[in-house]
Amino acid sequence: MLKIYHNPRCGKSREGLALLEESGQPFEVVKYLDAPLNATELKDIIAILNINPIDLVRQKETIWIESYKGKELTDPEIIAAMVAHPKLIERPIVIKGNAGVIGRPPEKTSTFLQKA
Repeated sequence: MLKIYHNPRCGKSREGLALLEESGQPFEVVKYLDAPLNATELKDIIAILNINPIDLVRQKETIWIESYKGKELTDPEIIAAMVAHPKLIERPIVIKGNAGVIGRPPEKTSTFLQKA
């Protein structure tokens, strides 16, 4: 089953959710700001996406700029920052099984759904 890590306040995340709804495929919505992810869950997502932790960070967020930008952080420290501040997690993230995509731009979600 598909899973979308979603922030309802984000336009791109809402677009991703709409694409899932249009696909007709069953999916689960995870509102990760309401139910924050732990480090293990983030590590699993990062592994599925086959990216480095920093690639999942919204580096233009104020929290990142004020608290982390310019510092040399280890991968565990970057993951800890996302656990402490879920708003830093890029969105939407769409996962099915052992494959996934960060849905920015929304075309990435469309392409992923065609393959899923």
